[in-house]
Amino acid sequence: MSVNTPSNSVPSSTSRFQVHVINEGHGSGAAMSDGADPPHYEETSFGDEAQNRLRISFRPGNQECYDNFLQNGDTAKTDTTFHAYDSHTNTYYLQTFGHNTMDAVPKIEYYRNTGSVSGPKVNRPSLLEIHEQLAKNVTVAPGSADRIANGDGMTGDEQAENKEEDTAGVVKFGWVKGVLVRCMLNIWGVMLFIRLSWIVGEAGIGLGVIIIGLSVVVTTLTGISMSAICTNGVVRGGGAYYLISRSLGPEFGGSIGLIFAFANAVAVAMYVVGFAETVVDLLKESDSMMVDPTNDIRIIGSITVVILLGISVAGMEWEAKAQVILLVILLIAIANFFIGTVIPSNNEKRSRGFFNYQASIFAENFGPSFTKGEGFFSVFAIFFPAATGILAGANISGDLEDPQDAIPRGTMLAIFITTVAYIGVAICVAACVVRDATGSINDTIVSGMNCNGSAACGLGYDFSRCQHEPCQYGLMNNFQVMSMVSGFGPLITAGIFSATLSSALASLVSAPKVFQALCKDNIFKGLQFFAKGYGKNNEPLRGYFLTFVIAMAFILIAELNVIAPIISNFFLASYALINFSCFHASYAKSPGWRPAYGIYNMWVSLFGAVLCCAVMFVINWWAAVITYVIELSLYIYVTYKKPDVNWGSSTQALSYVSALDNALELTTVEDHVKNFRPQCIVLTGGPMARPALLDITHAFTKNSGLCICCEVFVGPRKLCVKEMNSGMAKKQAWLIKNKIKAFYAAVAADCFRDGVRSLLQASGLGRMKPNTLVIGYKKNWRKAPLSEIENYVGIIHDAFDFEIGVVIVRISQGFDISPVLQVQDELEKLEQERLALEAAIKDNECEEGKGGLRGLFKKAGKLNITKPAPKKEGNINTIQSMHVGELNQKLVEASAQFKKKQGKGTIDVWWLFDDGGLTLLIPYILTLRKKWKDCKLRIYVGGKINRIEEEKISMASLLSKFRIKFADIHIIGDINIKPNKESWKVFEEMIEPYRLQESHKDLTTAEKLKRESPWKITDAELEAVKEKSYRQVRLNELLQEHSRAANLIVLSLPVARKGSISDLLYMAWLEILTRNLPPVLLVRGNHKNVLTFYS
Repeated sequence: MSVNTPSNSVPSSTSRFQVHVINEGHGSGAAMSDGADPPHYEETSFGDEAQNRLRISFRPGNQECYDNFLQNGDTAKTDTTFHAYDSHTNTYYLQTFGHNTMDAVPKIEYYRNTGSVSGPKVNRPSLLEIHEQLAKNVTVAPGSADRIANGDGMTGDEQAENKEEDTAGVVKFGWVKGVLVRCMLNIWGVMLFIRLSWIVGEAGIGLGVIIIGLSVVVTTLTGISMSAICTNGVVRGGGAYYLISRSLGPEFGGSIGLIFAFANAVAVAMYVVGFAETVVDLLKESDSMMVDPTNDIRIIGSITVVILLGISVAGMEWEAKAQVILLVILLIAIANFFIGTVIPSNNEKRSRGFFNYQASIFAENFGPSFTKGEGFFSVFAIFFPAATGILAGANISGDLEDPQDAIPRGTMLAIFITTVAYIGVAICVAACVVRDATGSINDTIVSGMNCNGSAACGLGYDFSRCQHEPCQYGLMNNFQVMSMVSGFGPLITAGIFSATLSSALASLVSAPKVFQALCKDNIFKGLQFFAKGYGKNNEPLRGYFLTFVIAMAFILIAELNVIAPIISNFFLASYALINFSCFHASYAKSPGWRPAYGIYNMWVSLFGAVLCCAVMFVINWWAAVITYVIELSLYIYVTYKKPDVNWGSSTQALSYVSALDNALELTTVEDHVKNFRPQCIVLTGGPMARPALLDITHAFTKNSGLCICCEVFVGPRKLCVKEMNSGMAKKQAWLIKNKIKAFYAAVAADCFRDGVRSLLQASGLGRMKPNTLVIGYKKNWRKAPLSEIENYVGIIHDAFDFEIGVVIVRISQGFDISPVLQVQDELEKLEQERLALEAAIKDNECEEGKGGLRGLFKKAGKLNITKPAPKKEGNINTIQSMHVGELNQKLVEASAQFKKKQGKGTIDVWWLFDDGGLTLLIPYILTLRKKWKDCKLRIYVGGKINRIEEEKISMASLLSKFRIKFADIHIIGDINIKPNKESWKVFEEMIEPYRLQESHKDLTTAEKLKRESPWKITDAELEAVKEKSYRQVRLNELLQEHSRAANLIVLSLPVARKGSISDLLYMAWLEILTRNLPPVLLVRGNHKNVLTFYS
């Protein structure tokens, strides 16, 4: 039978599907043995979510298996409690597909950004949580699952309350009121009522329609590109700036965003002045001027912009209502014009050139009739600004309910409707009105007069004198043609008012919205003040007042004719970048480029971008140049500042594609000695742990070769992998912050040598593979465990086996500053906890009576204050009283020695063995760096005493062919003589603890000692390599004599033959060779040429 859960069972989330669980053989042997029933499997029902309950079905006789599963509506805690993670309900277990599993089903909450306004961000179980074994007997506090799921320490109920509070009263617009209305109002400007008749008179119907069509091509291509971009993910506030910055990155977005916001602010002044000029013309007709035309424009413009500011500040809802009213007026005015064209004309209108629809007028006006100084492009430049305004809806993207749907639909429909209106008005007015008319009703044709063949002549009027003297009427002369043609003239004036005021209002809203989004991203640090929003709609009140000030300033200047072309070019630059953004995102082939709006093509978008740039020069070449200069300057500034943002731009995607293509192309080219460069693996551990080792390596790899900082995690695999993964991003970020051009790589291994061996084999990509291993000298080798010494020498052998050069760096204080960093971290943690606790206490005091102690603990929890782990009292006191610099001041100073400018000095190169030239190339590269450029190269080579001059000349000749500058060459002829007794005694005392001393014992005892301590140095081995040991000791004497004052010593690294030289003897060689010297680089190339004198 089927048993439902009790009515008081744990409620499931409304987003949770219903689950039925059917027994899978939980210990019911009898039921299985009878063989009567077939096997049963789990069933999942994605049924009605509104039931909000979990139903569990049992097979007969097995209900007791689940009795412990539900107790009083809660899940029972058994001895094998599962990990508490529940992203759906308040229960202690997940019930995905009817099982106790942490695996979560796909949900939109997992893909939101932290702080998303559309809902809470939920963290899915990590791969580690579902991959590792479940912990036993995990104790879970009620509600903890929700807190984990929400990812921010707040329960689901708290978030729901906060979300409701945040969304209450917020005004959001649909595609009609938010986009369609705004775009139509912005595109239908003063041009429609005042200048369109002149344009069609100059260009004719044919070219006039082409001019409108060409303008529409630019705006349509831009609209298509914008639609593709805004449907490729959630669109926030910021309009064109947001679209461009998220697509091309902050450099392009920041530069265009600033000038786009400024252009909108100045556009307010332009539209308001257009409105004021119309009002002043009416005042002139009624002889009601206040002061003079210029000052009247300033007065009316100032009053108008104050009223518009009041509407904007009142809120978006009031502004939207005003826009709808203005659109209604505008539509009535347009309809009034079309009605007027069919109303029979009277004598007065005929004398002014209006004859209703006439085929002869249409034919006469079809071709162009450009006046002196005008042409196709000049007329196009005048008309094109009328087609702009397609971004009016996108600019308030943050106030749209669904920007991804509203922007494409509203913008494209607005372009279509306004285009039809422009073409319709152009054709109608050109089919009704002649180009020139005198306005005199007496200029009619009487019998006996010769007709000049014009359309007006055929209709009974003689306007031939307009060919010799200027006339005031007709398409070419009268800007009030539409008022004359319309059924009721004042409605056209109302339409002009509506067009100017609606455009001004749209620009007054757009500029602050775009500017606020720009300031929020903090690309320009000084503008952060304007990022603050007020009210539920996050209104940019500060931006409104800034826009008001800019608009008022330009209204008072009243010289807008000069700046108008620049503003038009600013808008066109935005259009060009939107088109280029679409092309660039498509060209980068990023898998993340998946626009829902599929009607686009990347090459068409590129054509649109080029077309916009061409139109900029057509409109005004000097304004285009100024626009490019301003944009380039802002681009360089933002690039220099490098804002700390990552928006996944197509620039990043294309950089990856370019890097990948270049890497693949590089693999097709064989290596050449002229292009050799040191490509290093540096065993720094964490890069901040051994900064000096990284600094000296970076000095000869920066801008010339690959540098990979490597770390090997040794220990239990689970812990190592977790620690490694958690620190990868942090350590790479440290390299970037410190301007070190290097990569960070890490491996987890059972032993240090295995990890390094993996790095040597697998690091790099194609031709960009490491060819040099850089390690620090093991200063504590005499106190270290034998296994560490074996690993250390072993990685040198491994590097040689893989034909990789080796560089060992030794400085007097050593490299590892981990103890200093540990103390520093402890002090920082203690300070953070102290500050956080003080902040929590202060907040609690400010809100005393609104939560008491409970509020304090709640705030402390949000601040992530944790009780420090118990430590020994002595350790705590030591850490608290110890300053980082006092721990080991010399170590800290030594770690920064290669960051400083080295000053005048020498780099002594002891090129004792020919390794292909790496020993010489590295110091040469160092002398090219700013910090080392004052250091001269001194070359030391071995030679015969009786041929010192000849060998010096030979080496000088070789170095000159290599084109390597040097200060001096020294031929050392006494390398192979025995060292003095004191030096040899130091070496013998050094190796004494590690000698087997088998020659002083009988054969049996000697063999036993060899078996027990195979790592010790035998007398036979010591005798076999005695000459080499002499050489290392003697070399140290020579180094002390010649190079004690050098800034750096570069010395050929002795090679220990495998199986012949024990690890401890080799370490003794390195110790005695580099003892009591300035910083030393022991270098051994892979014995392949890295230098050549051929061109």
